[in-house]
Amino acid sequence: MPLMLQIRCICSALITKASAPKVQVYTRAPGEYGKDNTLICHVSGFHPPEITIELLRNGKEIPDAKQTDLAFEENWHYHMTKHVPFTPNKGDEFGCRVTHLGKKNAYAWEPDM
Repeated sequence: MPLMLQIRCICSALITKASAPKVQVYTRAPGEYGKDNTLICHVSGFHPPEITIELLRNGKEIPDAKQTDLAFEENWHYHMTKHVPFTPNKGDEFGCRVTHLGKKNAYAWEPDM
């Protein structure tokens, strides 16, 4: 097999390898009950690029969240961030649900209150 064809095959194999996302859920400011804040879900290191991110309050999607454009990392991986203003109240649970390659995973925000 010619060298260029071997290189093309190796590159194609690297490009198409699926990678699960790494997910971080955090807030812009330290969490305080009754104080406005921003809930952030940062998803990185995934491939292929098709992904859905939902920000949740008590298991339901929070409306009007903003999402960054899909950004390219090295090795054909991607990252994206979604955020929404929110006010945490005692008893509420917040988090992020990520769907990638048909798998849904939920990630909880761990308040430091």
